[in-house]
Amino acid sequence: MELIEICYQDEDVMVCVKPPRVLSTDEPGGLPELLRIQLSDPGADLRTVHRLDRVVGGLMVLARSPQAASELSRQVREGLFRKTYWAVLHGVPDRNADTLEDLLGRDKARKMTYVATAPGKGIQPASLSYELLGRNGDSSLVRIQLHTGRTHQIRVQLASRGFPLWGERKYSTLDDPCEIALFSQEIGFLHPGTGKEMTFSHVPPSGFPWSGFQQP
Repeated sequence: MELIEICYQDEDVMVCVKPPRVLSTDEPGGLPELLRIQLSDPGADLRTVHRLDRVVGGLMVLARSPQAASELSRQVREGLFRKTYWAVLHGVPDRNADTLEDLLGRDKARKMTYVATAPGKGIQPASLSYELLGRNGDSSLVRIQLHTGRTHQIRVQLASRGFPLWGERKYSTLDDPCEIALFSQEIGFLHPGTGKEMTFSHVPPSGFPWSGFQQP
């Protein structure tokens, strides 16, 4: 098993880089279980307080006590938990920076999110901001700040505008030879024990399709 990079840990939290194709939740093969195996500590208290899609890699924080989990979960609910992603898109947006707002619904039978045309039962507002970091031919590298946390939000909002992510299998018909190019690049939160503001960032994967971009 490939070692999971641990960026920071103390008695309250652990910050690590989730590999793609690993579940965020505490179940067989999930991130907490893999960390317990890596640490040779089957009883380690590691609690998921936010999630990344299974196919998405990048920074996550895990709570190491019930009290820490409660406080971090509160920050997530109240919008105090900051999440920034980098992504590689097919196509180049017209604007170098913009805020995208949609109404999103969830097709539970197909396990897919969709853009709704009107409010209704189960329809929720979704908002994100992006900044164009670079372009490489007909592809673009963007930084994304989430303002809401809907399932598959980034993937759906961008694909619906004609900019599917490289490696997207669910919301694109393109057959890209790579994992999905979406990475949790930065997270920020208040330490559940001390109240200190903490920010962690990490470079995205190297190589295709993340390389070769020029500033716009």
